[in-house]
Amino acid sequence: MKTSHTHPEYQYLNLLQEVLDTGIKNIDRGTGAVSYSVFGRQTRYDLSKGFPLLTTKKVYWKGVLHELYWFMSGQNNIKYLVDNNVHIWDDYPFKIYKEKNPKETMTKDEFIEKIHTDEAFAKKWGVLPKIYGESWRSWPTRTNRTIDQLGWVIKELQEDPDARNLIVTSWNPEYLYTMATFEDASRFPICHNMYQVSQKGGKLYLQLYQRSADLFLGVPFNIASYALLTIILAKITGYEPGEFVHTFGDAHIYENHIEQVKEQLARKPKAFPTVTLDSSVTSLNTFTPDKVELLNYDPYPTLKGELTVAGGLFQKQK
Repeated sequence: MKTSHTHPEYQYLNLLQEVLDTGIKNIDRGTGAVSYSVFGRQTRYDLSKGFPLLTTKKVYWKGVLHELYWFMSGQNNIKYLVDNNVHIWDDYPFKIYKEKNPKETMTKDEFIEKIHTDEAFAKKWGVLPKIYGESWRSWPTRTNRTIDQLGWVIKELQEDPDARNLIVTSWNPEYLYTMATFEDASRFPICHNMYQVSQKGGKLYLQLYQRSADLFLGVPFNIASYALLTIILAKITGYEPGEFVHTFGDAHIYENHIEQVKEQLARKPKAFPTVTLDSSVTSLNTFTPDKVELLNYDPYPTLKGELTVAGGLFQKQK
């Protein structure tokens, strides 16, 4: 049963409990991975009342910072992340490499080390085309022009504060799943696929629609990332941070995470930390990870879980 609490982290914990109690069993057709899910939920975080970096387990803050910068700067090669010792995107380029080199015996660790040390190899095999950052900053068009969606949102917000069309999308059917040709199809899933920004009463709000949400591993990361994005965009455009609104499609817990989830649910949330931005952050080009300071983060210990590399392009067995 859900329990009513005032700490905003209980929104997330209550969703975990709901999935444990009532989630419907799903089987990923590509991997056979089992999960339990509910559909259509929402949580909200008032950013004036603390930064929603979950406290019931330690969230990988360095990864949040560098991944968000990777997105915001429009990059699509994991070398930046690997060089900064952030390995949350290693699996998909390695999966693509193995698919295209089926006789290759290189391990994932060897692959990542080569990404780090060999510029030519990284340039060829480290790219994840049509990943979030590329979609945000260089959306492809039929005329070979690219669109800087995030830059446009900032410009529109500054010129028309009451605009209702400030949307950034990463969902491009031309390159996704069986809608795409086999040659064009991305080999990784687009999960947090669209967000909208709005200014109300001098505060900046951001709503994310996440069509697929790994509640134990991915969602704590997503909450922190998009809350920080809200704060950065507010700083650039001269507003106070309002709410980060997190809307879910399929919200699920993988079967191999259930015991860790139960342990997390036994923990009582602590006070949220705060973040500050350096005054030099005045545009997209002036934001870098070192301009962010996290203060008073005191979480419970890390709870580890295996990443399930599910979703993405499904290939029927011949």
